[in-house]
Amino acid sequence: MANPPWWTPERLADRRPALVARGRIKKAIISHLESQDFTEVECAALAISPGNEAHLAAFATAAIGLDGISQTLYLHTSPEFACKKLLAGGEKRIFDFARVFRNREGGPLHAFEFTMLEWYRAEEPYAAVMDDCLDLVWLGAETSGIGQYSYRNRVCLPHLPAERLTVAEAFSRHAEIDLLASLSAEGEGDRDTLAASARAAGFEVADDDTWADIFSKVIVTIEPKLGAPAPTLLYEYPRCEAALARATAHDPRVSERFELYVCGVELANGFGELTDPVEQRARFETEMAEKQRLYGERYPLDEDFLCALAQMPEASGVALGFDRLVMLATGARCLSDVLWTPAS
Repeated sequence: MANPPWWTPERLADRRPALVARGRIKKAIISHLESQDFTEVECAALAISPGNEAHLAAFATAAIGLDGISQTLYLHTSPEFACKKLLAGGEKRIFDFARVFRNREGGPLHAFEFTMLEWYRAEEPYAAVMDDCLDLVWLGAETSGIGQYSYRNRVCLPHLPAERLTVAEAFSRHAEIDLLASLSAEGEGDRDTLAASARAAGFEVADDDTWADIFSKVIVTIEPKLGAPAPTLLYEYPRCEAALARATAHDPRVSERFELYVCGVELANGFGELTDPVEQRARFETEMAEKQRLYGERYPLDEDFLCALAQMPEASGVALGFDRLVMLATGARCLSDVLWTPAS
């Protein structure tokens, strides 16, 4: 028998404690960030480009001016481009509780419309925003009144020291694969090398799988092992898996990109931001060529963003799935249980 609609009195009463906790957690996070001299901003949801990652799917609409001319705009998948324009304009520490939209998504951990907490620190290293993530994880658990995170029989205790693991270390430990051996000095993936290692480790690799396909097949088996009993910071992603991040100073094969995991669930994705507009354009064009190959479409580049990037200071930033944090902090079964009005 199907569940009754989310708005029925019995369903709402069942969900209400988590929804009320959601409000408390949001207020606590805003208070914490403001105490750290962050300014809250509100980025427009409509954008020229929704983002330029191959697997990102957006919602498009037609904006019709008074002259009757139609222009295609997109509901943003992240406030990233707008936030970076603000950094180029002189803002130093900013955050946005943004409503964002992603198509072709569904399931217990995804929604077409959701809340993304995104924040940036100008002229500060990405280690600083890593620490921010851990502070917010601790704060979310404490504010929920439960003091821990849980999901599908996994428990994460945020007061424990976080596990800090490079992606290469995770591949070696959990899949017995030498990931760095498959990367060129410039950070490009060698498909045949990774395919051989993956097959030797017991993974099925199709003849038409790309390096990125194989990487994805492996990492999805690693992710459930992260974030319990303590949060995990998985960092130094291969450069070819980090289109918006700069290369690390000690190894050009890997980037200043990290992800935060709690109870096997990805909560946040952060970067030491790439500020070279020439390299950024090249990466976007590569991503859009792959999108065209896979899905038969591509999204326009935001030329204004690329212009701003040339003036943007060195910075670090993070996007955190706020609904996921609330779901895990309250022990809710799925994302829709912590959304006041799920899409219907």
